[in-house]
Amino acid sequence: MFPKIASSVWCVGLLVLPLLFAPPVRAQTAGTLSGAVTGPSGTAVLNARVSVKNLATDQSMEAQTDRSGVYNLPNLAPGEYEVSVSAEGVGTKTARVTLTAGATQKLDLALAAGTEPSLGDLGFTPDQLKGSAQDQARLDRRSHMLKIHQRLGLITLGPLAATLITANGAAGRKSTASGRERHAALGGVTTGLYLTTASFAVFAPKIAGAPTRGPIRVHKALAWVHGAGMIMTPILGTLAYQQRNAGEKVHGIASAHGAVAATTGIAYGLAVLSVSIKF
Repeated sequence: MFPKIASSVWCVGLLVLPLLFAPPVRAQTAGTLSGAVTGPSGTAVLNARVSVKNLATDQSMEAQTDRSGVYNLPNLAPGEYEVSVSAEGVGTKTARVTLTAGATQKLDLALAAGTEPSLGDLGFTPDQLKGSAQDQARLDRRSHMLKIHQRLGLITLGPLAATLITANGAAGRKSTASGRERHAALGGVTTGLYLTTASFAVFAPKIAGAPTRGPIRVHKALAWVHGAGMIMTPILGTLAYQQRNAGEKVHGIASAHGAVAATTGIAYGLAVLSVSIKF
């Protein structure tokens, strides 16, 4: 009987012994993501928040950068990840990376300060980045057009401000023929730039299911105000210009030109600020 028991114990030992010395499966398959986060000037960003999301499992992990701007995220399963980094007062950035089993992947991220909205601000969710090639191309085109819309919107601020400033030389006792012509020319440039800017937003491909939230909701609400103003201001300005050139005092509906122009300028400035300042 004892030989049989000893034989059984020996067999069990042979089965268990390899398990005791075998390395954990996770250690063999897990990967590591690390890298450095830098700011617009190339300096290291301390305490930046780095978040990774496994696009297949939706599992997330977070880390913060150290004094050297370096982050380290170990024990990540192989697969494709979305990496997001943000630092207060510096900026945000999103990237993708593919981790392989047992490997250490390095991903350096440079934050660039600016006034352009991020894809998250524009209402795009991470799930919308995983569509077909056609969907991705549509998303890229929308993002590209909205960024042009943002840049042109900032450029339009220049002639808009100049038009408002030169209004004194086109109205009232200080009105002169050259002042009116200068004001009208700047108004024409402003209107042309505005319509071009608006076209990039209006004709950008629409993404079904993309929510409108945060500053973009305010931006769109203000667009109704300055949009209507940009239509009415040139019309009223033309009437006022004709009355002045005819030696008449501005009267009738044309007298509202100044108030409408001022309201339009304020609404436009607030619309730009709504997507330029992080609340």
